[in-house]
Order: sequence, then structure tokens, then C-alpha cells
Amino acid sequence: MFNPHQGLRDFFTTVVLIVSGAVTTTGSAWSAPITFNTALPVAKNEFLAREQFIVNQSGDDPANLNRDRTAKTAVSVLGYGVSGKLALFGVLPYRDNELKLTVAGQRLSRSADGFGDLTVFGRYTLVQRDQPGRNFRIAPFAGIKAPTGDDDKRDALGVLPPSVQVGSGSWDPLVGVVSTFQTLDYQIDGQISYQVKNKANDFEAGDVARLDASLQYRLWPRTLGAGLPAFFYAIIEANLVHQQKDRFNGYSNPDSGGTRLFLSPGVQYVTRRWIAETVIQLPVLQNLNGNALENDYIARVSARFNF
Repeated sequence: MFNPHQGLRDFFTTVVLIVSGAVTTTGSAWSAPITFNTALPVAKNEFLAREQFIVNQSGDDPANLNRDRTAKTAVSVLGYGVSGKLALFGVLPYRDNELKLTVAGQRLSRSADGFGDLTVFGRYTLVQRDQPGRNFRIAPFAGIKAPTGDDDKRDALGVLPPSVQVGSGSWDPLVGVVSTFQTLDYQIDGQISYQVKNKANDFEAGDVARLDASLQYRLWPRTLGAGLPAFFYAIIEANLVHQQKDRFNGYSNPDSGGTRLFLSPGVQYVTRRWIAETVIQLPVLQNLNGNALENDYIARVSARFNF
């Protein structure tokens, strides 16, 4: 049985939670989570640009269809610092989805590519505590995903399932709050977020709740000197994702939704104006409903610039 919630869950994973920049109010780049948000602000009247390439591989099929799904996404992000506390972001993904499965002894491949749904949101620094060598911030954020991507693509077999479509067709609001504790040697980030999935084309993906944590530890240079050198960080993140069951024509899909826990090691090279980074998300727990398709891994490579 198809697992249509997977594509929408992937979109949320690959887009909503990666869009924040790692920029202080001085306009210099610092370490930041790779798989989710940060509370560090974008400097007033400055821009943040980010490009991230993501491969989401799912192939552990508990059903007898031998499903294998590969979602490749290139995500473009642009952020703007309205003030020292308020930042606005726009996110546009380009998606390339492919689902392979075996039906009646025949191996089938269904695919689609194109620009996906646009997400816009704002983040506001509500709590700011600055001390010599360290700071702490709490920043709520809210936004919406607009149905700008195609959600009715077809192939020779007919309309593609939602897990292959590049767009969802629905307006999906999101809210959350992120906190950051930063020192000269390390940084800790935590985030909780929730996205409502609304109905489109008689299909309604399950709402998504997330709890994320990140530790970034500076490996080089070991001793800080004069000036502003480059930095090399080791990163470990944890991502707990729970999604409710999908609904189609008003009926709940028993082979959708569930809970996933990812452990995500990565590295980050930070200069004054740009960051290069990579991380791989490895599932350590997948408590899914029915025959929902399990993740193998999610790999990310990205660069971000502030100007």
C-alpha cells in the first residue's frame, strides 16, 4: 500500500526546520543547528542566503511491495533582518521525487520534479540575555506554507500519489519556539514546533510535531586569538518527529503516521561571512503505524551567506 504521508512529511523535514540563519547582531556568522532553527538573530538590514541539498532515502518496506523512495531537494532560503529582534524568511524548494515498487510481479517507477511549496515565516527574539563570553535567547516563530507547487502531476498510470507530488495543494500554518545558549567554545540549541496539515484533493496529511536539540562544539582553533579566524565545529543533533495519521476521503490511513527519532552527526566550517556544513540523519527509533515506509537516512550538504 502506498504511504502518501511520506512526501509531505519530507517537505516539512527538509524545508520548514532548516530555514533559520546563524548570524549575530554584529553581522558575523556563528555555528548553528543544521537540521532545524536557531534563536540567533539576523542583523538589522542584512540578508541571509542559504542553499541546501538534501537526499531523503526510504527503502525499509514492511509490506510486500518492495517500495523504495528517493527524494532529492534543493532548498533556497532568503532571510532579512527587519530589526535586531525580528527576521523574516522565505523558502522555496526544488524537488525530485521517485518511488519504485513492485505490483503483480512488475517493477514500477513513478516520479515527478519541479518547484515545491513556498514557506514564509517570521521569528522574533522575545528573551535576550547577553554576558561576557556567552548569551542566551528565546525566539518564537510562526508562518505558513502556501500551495505554490504542482499537486496534480500525472504519469502513464494516472495521477501520482501525494508522496511523489512536488506540492501539497494545501495551506499549512506552523508555529514554534527555539532557544539558543552560546559560549565561546560551544552552543546548545533546542526547538519545539508544530505544523497543521490541511485538506486538499480529498487528502489530508497528518499534523507534525517536532522536538529538536543540537550541540555544536568548537574543535579548531582550540585557543581563541586576536582577530576573527575561521572555526571548525563538530555537531551532534537529535530530532524527534511525530506525525498523526493521514486521511483520505474522510477515512484514516492505518499505514501512515507514527514517531521517528533521528541522531544526526555533522561538521561545520564557519567564517565571518559564510558557513559550509554537512550532516547525516540516522533513524535510531521508528515506531510507525501499519506498513508505513521507514527512513534509511537523510543526508544534507549546505552553505549559507550573510550580506
